[in-house]
Amino acid sequence: MARRTASALATLSAMVTASVLMAAPANADLVMYCVGTGGAVTVPSDLYVPPGESCSLQGTTITGNVRVAKDANLIIKGGTVNGEVQVAANAYFDSVDTRVDGDVTLAAGGFGMYLRNTDTARIVTQPKGSQPVEGFLFVEAGSKVDGNINAQVGEVSVTDSEVTGNLSTNGAYFTDVKNVFVDGTLSVLNNANGSVVCSSAVQGKATFAGNQGGVQLGPNGGLDSCASGGYFARDVAISNTTGRSTLDDNIINGQLQLTANNPVTEVAANNKIRGGIAGESVAPTAARALAAPEREGTAAERAAARSAAANDAAAAKGAARLG
Repeated sequence: MARRTASALATLSAMVTASVLMAAPANADLVMYCVGTGGAVTVPSDLYVPPGESCSLQGTTITGNVRVAKDANLIIKGGTVNGEVQVAANAYFDSVDTRVDGDVTLAAGGFGMYLRNTDTARIVTQPKGSQPVEGFLFVEAGSKVDGNINAQVGEVSVTDSEVTGNLSTNGAYFTDVKNVFVDGTLSVLNNANGSVVCSSAVQGKATFAGNQGGVQLGPNGGLDSCASGGYFARDVAISNTTGRSTLDDNIINGQLQLTANNPVTEVAANNKIRGGIAGESVAPTAARALAAPEREGTAAERAAARSAAANDAAAAKGAARLG
């Protein structure tokens, strides 16, 4: 009797175990921790960089999502992420020659994100809030954002890239857009040090409102060096600017709308504004011929230092166990 009972219990246990295994996917809740360096392997799960650690990858494919924890670093070159990337407070994400199929998000207080020749879905940087770290977003060197960019903190620089959706910033330190194709709208609101847009094309309406430090569309504006003006397929609205606002060498297919800018917006004669100008404007001042200084900012230097330190820390840990 005891044998029969034991046999029945064993059978029941095996059936329950089998049913549990069949009900759960093979990779359910599987997360690979990355501390150290990794190469051309496929990670068949989510990837997690623990707090305060560094992960440096080259040629790695990650089939799931990526989370970079507080104070951590992820450096990836020539990689693929089939999911999304989430970057926590004081964490850093540096990507070169990489594809990210999902969204890329910098949390409040995140250190920053530097993307070069990287394709992503939507990019979001959240407001700093009460966090001590002022983050940044650099998108450069042939990157493509298949969706919107919504940035609400720090230095925002988009250069030599494409945005298939809208590009919007609110409460950033500055927003600079150079040699970029924006297939949607461009909105720069309440930036502490203004905005520079040059050598770019914007298919939707362009709005600049409540910015300090000025707005420069095209060269000769005094904020930063600029090779040429831009093309705006719809209206351009500049309002409530404190600091010099200038337009030089631009084509605007819609109307230029100017409201309550102090000083009054300077519009050069070489602009082609097909919808006319609504609001007050003046001819450029003599100062427009002066060479513009380099844009003030520290994010590029901070990113370089953080990246170098992260690579050193990852190398010191040795090969990460990704297999």
